[in-house]
Amino acid sequence: MDEAKERGHCIKEENVYAETLKHIRRMMAEDNLAPGDKLPSERELAERLGVGRSSVREALRALEFLGLIETRRGEGRYRREVGSHQLIDLLAMFLLENERAKADLAETKWLIERLLLALACRRRSAEDVDELKKIVRQKPIDFARFFETVVEAAGNVLLARIWRVLSGFAASFAPEPPLADAGYEQLLAALERQDPVETVAVWEAQRPSPLSKQAGHRLTNNDVHFR
Repeated sequence: MDEAKERGHCIKEENVYAETLKHIRRMMAEDNLAPGDKLPSERELAERLGVGRSSVREALRALEFLGLIETRRGEGRYRREVGSHQLIDLLAMFLLENERAKADLAETKWLIERLLLALACRRRSAEDVDELKKIVRQKPIDFARFFETVVEAAGNVLLARIWRVLSGFAASFAPEPPLADAGYEQLLAALERQDPVETVAVWEAQRPSPLSKQAGHRLTNNDVHFR
């Protein structure tokens, strides 16, 4: 019990989830858990960290989503072999260690989406526009399908891969509300006219900027430069 108090005393009540994540990861390192090694049970973790089992369960779900552990039915949870996915490794560690992770994740994703939309305006084909029109006609409008088409039209493979990774994390850590149907119509019209300034303006109106580090600065359409 003394060990649980010693380990758990620094876990702040108002941020139990984030602190529990960091403590479990630290414990994995301290216990020298290698890929394939089994983690302690939820009950053991709760006792060691001095937190409730629900907090431990939520933290373990996040670790599994990030690909750091896996659940084997009837056996328990094990540390995973992450492999060579360095971008995913980097994002996973960032999300677990950085107190500003959720805000920075939303900010980075928004900036990349803004850039992808502007690129798609310049590079979209008639077939891309036809596909977007089909998507918009189908209600409810599927945001993932709509933006995947925008991403493909942007023609930048690296940005596309980064956006997909960020979107995967955001779906778990910072889910977003759907766009209004009118917003899709306006984006489609601007994309069809190949007007990046209008497209970005519509995007900013539908998805207000989450920029957090420079509270006094708002990005304007002049920040978008394409030659």
